Amino acid sequence: MTERILIIGRSPSVILDTTEILRGRGFHADATNQFDEVLTEYDTANLDIVVFGGMVPPATKQHLRDEISKVNDRVTFVQGLAGIAGLIAVQVEGAASSADDDDTVAYDATRRSVRLALREPARVLVEAWWGTSFAPPEPTSTSMRVIDAQFDAGEHVIPLPIEVPSVASFVTVSAGPAVRAFTVGGMPQAVTRLVPAGDPAQPSALPLVRAVATHNPG
Repeated sequence: MTERILIIGRSPSVILDTTEILRGRGFHADATNQFDEVLTEYDTANLDIVVFGGMVPPATKQHLRDEISKVNDRVTFVQGLAGIAGLIAVQVEGAASSADDDDTVAYDATRRSVRLALREPARVLVEAWWGTSFAPPEPTSTSMRVIDAQFDAGEHVIPLPIEVPSVASFVTVSAGPAVRAFTVGGMPQAVTRLVPAGDPAQPSALPLVRAVATHNPG
């Protein structure tokens, strides 16, 4: 069955691009930045995965989690690592994967390396992602394919290239059925401070955005 995905975020381009990528990979995906309309505009009882963007206010996120969970006890919630469409899409693939959550794939932060323990030969795809501009509401990013090759069973170490920065950077790994995403360098405080508190008495530091609410008829 096709997984049903809802992306709840703020940046129009990021959530729309993520939706397009996921639809291209066979998911039934929608996106919205109309937080107050999620529970009325979408069939939350039939969602498989809900993704929250980093600019969703914490109280709003918790409210939506609570309300969706009341009608859907099998939904998986995913916290987006950054406003990077390709990265979010991989996070969704990981959440939808049927692979066991074992030690097949790990990230060694000290050595900035991906570590694999493959029980059998597998195709391995490692990609790095990082932000290039954090100006809201439309952040920009880039990515690098680190490796895409067939690996033999056994243990392997894949170092990240020096070009991957130590701030606002991430690595995704697909090894057979296992799909994982890891933070290499966290988001800068200048970005995390912009997360709305959700307090109507406090003016938002974020600019207004155009309304987005897609409805995939499939």
